Amino acid sequence: MPMSNEDGDGTRAVRAGLPEPEAYEPTLPGPVFAAHFHLPGEPTGPYTYGRDENPTWTHLERAIGELEAPPTENGGQAAHTVVFASGMAAVSAVLLSQAKAGDTVVLPDDGYQALPLVREQLEAYGVQVRTAPTAGEAQIAHLTGARLLWIESPSNPGLDVCDIRLLADAAHEAGTLVAVDNTLATPLGQRPLDLGADFSVASGTKGLTGHGDILLGYVTCRDAELAARVRRWRKVVGAIPGPMEAWLAHRSLATLQLRADRQGATALALATALRAHPVVRDLRYPGLPEDPAYPTASRQMRRFGCVVSFTLPDREFAEKFLDGLRLVDDATSFGGVRSTAERRGRWGGDAVPEGFIRLSVGAEDADNLIVDVLRSLDAAVG
Repeated sequence: MPMSNEDGDGTRAVRAGLPEPEAYEPTLPGPVFAAHFHLPGEPTGPYTYGRDENPTWTHLERAIGELEAPPTENGGQAAHTVVFASGMAAVSAVLLSQAKAGDTVVLPDDGYQALPLVREQLEAYGVQVRTAPTAGEAQIAHLTGARLLWIESPSNPGLDVCDIRLLADAAHEAGTLVAVDNTLATPLGQRPLDLGADFSVASGTKGLTGHGDILLGYVTCRDAELAARVRRWRKVVGAIPGPMEAWLAHRSLATLQLRADRQGATALALATALRAHPVVRDLRYPGLPEDPAYPTASRQMRRFGCVVSFTLPDREFAEKFLDGLRLVDDATSFGGVRSTAERRGRWGGDAVPEGFIRLSVGAEDADNLIVDVLRSLDAAVG
């Protein structure tokens, strides 16, 4: 039974990508482990070789596509999704399948830490790269002659937000394709394709799957030709997810709405509590009404995510704060059911102060988490 575009987010998450019911078969078929398939005659079937397609990927790709773009009125497929072995594999697939030597791409200069590595590779291939901040739609000024605009909103780790529809309209007027990194928002927080983007790209490692035990990425687009180019790139470089990872990811989608709502509500409560603490500076959370990103975020986002960022006095203070936390793991990912935090400056690459903290709110009880964070802050003050 196809999903309806009128179903609520919880219903959509639970039912996404499930095959038609079949007597005595599981609702969600188990992972298919196969390097090759029976292939008599001409290879006209959907599954021929394990690097090309896999039934477990098919279910997951259908599920993500249904969340990123609601089905058509007759229940038909509205988007095409290609899953990858990691978020960076998905990012690279879009950029490297769409741009060639002599082309220009526009990237945010405050985006994910690994984007500079992609920039280096693009430039090594003869692609010109322009950069501008996320806030204020600053990338608009760099669109002339560009092949592709890359947007990250909210940005990671600074949590700036830009008007995706405004940027997409300007890009398309200039003949430029638009890709949006939707990792932090997830499809339940934001639908880039509905805002005019050509590609919605994300690391499924984070909030989409939410348990910190899977590396996964995906690309979703409505244009079948664009999707085919991305899918061909996956085949060429072999950046494929394992069947078990794909199956675990699909299983995890069932709780996406529950996790997103719980984590978002707690993130807002934590951000509100942190506002009043004397050592906290530059607090950012797009769902906080006084946050500079809130006016734009509230227009284009349905949920504001689970990440809160703020700056502490210095490196030593930040390390002391992190060491004192009981319910928050010092880890580099975000979006999981267990809260994590880290001092982002330890990696280099992010233009943030030494005391900058990115904190990802998990599914712990809000009161417990807030008490733990405030207690550790007070203890770090001495």
